[in-house]
Amino acid sequence: MTQELHNKLEYEKRPWGSYTVLEEGTNYKVKKIDVLPNHRLSYQKHTYREEYWTIVSGNGIITLDGTKTSIKTGDTLHVPMQMLHRIENTGTELLRFIEVQLGSYLGEDDIIRVDDDYGRKQ
Repeated sequence: MTQELHNKLEYEKRPWGSYTVLEEGTNYKVKKIDVLPNHRLSYQKHTYREEYWTIVSGNGIITLDGTKTSIKTGDTLHVPMQMLHRIENTGTELLRFIEVQLGSYLGEDDIIRVDDDYGRKQ
């Protein structure tokens, strides 16, 4: 039997907050993502993966291909491959969501940024 899972947690601090990889296997990755109040991720898309998000605490705004929608605890979202997306914490508390990535390649270099508050635009 081949061990597919990598059980070591990976933590990364970012200017907007942080993420922790909870589990990773062939063609999937699960992250806990924390977005600080009044911060947002870059407006981005991915070539090789789709994402499923579940908001577990906080509230904010999600932008999908230019359409903004309010989000709150309990909401779930699907971000298809190649769809521009961004999440923003508009509340005063931490915004936390669980992200499940599915795809043939899940590296952090599969991020195509079209707008970024922190100078990381490609």
